[in-house]
Amino acid sequence: MYRAIAANKRNTWFIMVFFLILVGALGYVADIFLSGTGTGVVFFGVLIGALVYVGIQYYSAGSQALAMAGAVQIQKADNPRLYRIVENLSITTGLPMPKVYLVNDPAPNAFATGRDPEHAAVAATTGLLEIMDDAELEGVMAHEIAHVKNFDIRVTTIVFGLVVVVGVVADFLARMAFFGGSRRDSGGGNPLILIVGIAAMILAPLLAALIQAAISRQREYLADATGALTTRHPEALASALEKLGQYGRPLKKQQASMAHLWMADPIQPGVIDRMFQTHPPIADRVNRLLENKARF
Repeated sequence: MYRAIAANKRNTWFIMVFFLILVGALGYVADIFLSGTGTGVVFFGVLIGALVYVGIQYYSAGSQALAMAGAVQIQKADNPRLYRIVENLSITTGLPMPKVYLVNDPAPNAFATGRDPEHAAVAATTGLLEIMDDAELEGVMAHEIAHVKNFDIRVTTIVFGLVVVVGVVADFLARMAFFGGSRRDSGGGNPLILIVGIAAMILAPLLAALIQAAISRQREYLADATGALTTRHPEALASALEKLGQYGRPLKKQQASMAHLWMADPIQPGVIDRMFQTHPPIADRVNRLLENKARF
């Protein structure tokens, strides 16, 4: 478990390098379209722009997520039950006490945000508090605090920012290719380069989204395991997940951009959408918890 957590932190840098290579490759293709020789101006411009955007997301994503969800910060007197559970879990894990938020929504769900434990926040919906008993609510909040402990939020924030950059660059390439952006008298008019450019436009965003979804699913499994390790009560988290599957419904304020943050996927996916789903099936998560309960 501890090796998995350490590997999770190292993966931050591996993911950044991979996505920067992907963004750089798109920038190089754009360079060829514009100059026909690949001078590097667009390439480095795209890389710098990507780093700036990801940096902005890194520092502002937490407050943005809370605002989009309509979350309201609470103190112990506002909801002693939720606050004390989070407080006890913070003491158990040795983490700083995160800010606690409540979302007025009948859909049962929860999420954590913040770039590191010192800037973390956890939120739960009113619907979650209504259907969970104390042990189940502790399991859910242990899962969310596990995201903080494992630095999952940092990873997913960086990945999401880079996915957006890939999409923007691919859209820019598409406009150049189809609306006269390439130079007819240069390499941009080469049919082979045009085909490669079009393939990059189509495949790069799909590849980026698939990798983001796969990373997010693995983080959910790891948070389940870490949360169960914290409470030593995997059955409670499994029961909470089953309730989320049974009583789950779309949130009043659905935001696809923050779907990966929630405890359960707030958007009901279609057949194609399941390929890009940010959460593993609840049945699989429950089975993993119950099959490994002797190890916690």
